[in-house]
Amino acid sequence: MSTRTVCGRIIGVEPTGFAGRLGLAPGDCLLAINGAPVRDVIDVQFYASEEELELTFVRDGQVQTVRGVRAYGEELGLEFETLLFDGLRVCHNRCEFCFVAQMPKGLRPSLYVRDDDYRLSFLTGSFVTLTNLTEADWRRIEMQGLSPLYVSVHATDPVVRSRLLGRTNIPDIREQLQRLADLGVEVHAQVVLVPGVNDGPVLERTIADLAALYRAVASVSLVPVGLTQFQRAPIRRYAKGEARALLGQAREWRGRFAREFGARFVHPSDEFYLLSGASVPRASEYDGFPQVENGVGLVRLFLDDWARVRRKIITGQASLPRCMTWVTGNLFAPVLQQVAAWLERERGVRVDVVAVVNRFFGETVTVAGLLTAEDVAAALSGWELGDSVVLPRAMLDHEGRLTLDERSPEWLEQALGVRVLFASRMSDLVVVSGARSGLSEDSGDEAWA
Repeated sequence: MSTRTVCGRIIGVEPTGFAGRLGLAPGDCLLAINGAPVRDVIDVQFYASEEELELTFVRDGQVQTVRGVRAYGEELGLEFETLLFDGLRVCHNRCEFCFVAQMPKGLRPSLYVRDDDYRLSFLTGSFVTLTNLTEADWRRIEMQGLSPLYVSVHATDPVVRSRLLGRTNIPDIREQLQRLADLGVEVHAQVVLVPGVNDGPVLERTIADLAALYRAVASVSLVPVGLTQFQRAPIRRYAKGEARALLGQAREWRGRFAREFGARFVHPSDEFYLLSGASVPRASEYDGFPQVENGVGLVRLFLDDWARVRRKIITGQASLPRCMTWVTGNLFAPVLQQVAAWLERERGVRVDVVAVVNRFFGETVTVAGLLTAEDVAAALSGWELGDSVVLPRAMLDHEGRLTLDERSPEWLEQALGVRVLFASRMSDLVVVSGARSGLSEDSGDEAWA
């Protein structure tokens, strides 16, 4: 097989699935379905929706074809090595605030990849700028109904957006969003805010332009710029007073849109609330949490989960381990400290909350998901850790195997000398009938932020 051949390498086959029934096996490489070449998992899902299927694949360098008729509801049953078979569409923008560009050297190569691939936006909810779409891409979005998409808008003013993306001659985002609206594609937009650049009047215009496309643009998140110690551009983080002012501005928009649209539409990220010390909105004000993976509503989900756990503790339906150390970043520590104080006061549970300073990325990075194992181990050195240490699940990669500095949970247990647990919410730690509830594979929201 030519090294330039585009195909999806199969790493798993469900024995009772359609492909397994026809004899496909791990190591095979899927070329086409019903004669249509497959470039990614989207193509596989799209072309495999027919009842009669012809699968063309490569095995041991030889092209083979099998045919069959799917039973009603029968899954194709294939797992691929990667979502994209023809390679990742990389980002050619030069944003001053790009977090990937602020990474230190020495991490695993995948952390330095700057993707800007609309297919991953559809498949995984990653944000894209739409600056590299071709006409063929637009036709595909229409034909395959790739909705929703997650779009980094940042500003609708063309001059400001060009500055933020570090490029000239980019498409007008307003025209692109209108085109997506005409195609029936739903968009969730994000605005990464840089103080003095795209807030104030620029943000007013951005929100007005996006609100004019409401329903096609279903939600807008406001996210403060994140800067590491390796940042060299002349930009800065939000101060507490600025964050409070931004929330006041957003509160007016959210109230107006609730009356006009029946939805809040604009959602400041949790970081703005934690930074300013403001209370997070009620769950009903998050419009179904459309951007929870973008840090919008995680704290509210954590607090509501804790309220349920607390009721079960009070009624004797559940309990927590008696002696623990909880680890988080500086931003989320006050929330955990309130929970720990209640447990100690009402149930005699000893919980030490340790806010770890991020030495790896710099003290300005305060979210728990960017903590490294080395920083955690150094911060806990000399502590009486109790029965176990609870770390945020967001510290680990998707598979739950490695931290950012490529340390495993087993490494942490050895370094700390106690049992290490990973949690996203309080219910992950609940003991029911003598057994910890545990952390499921997809325990949901990474709220231990």
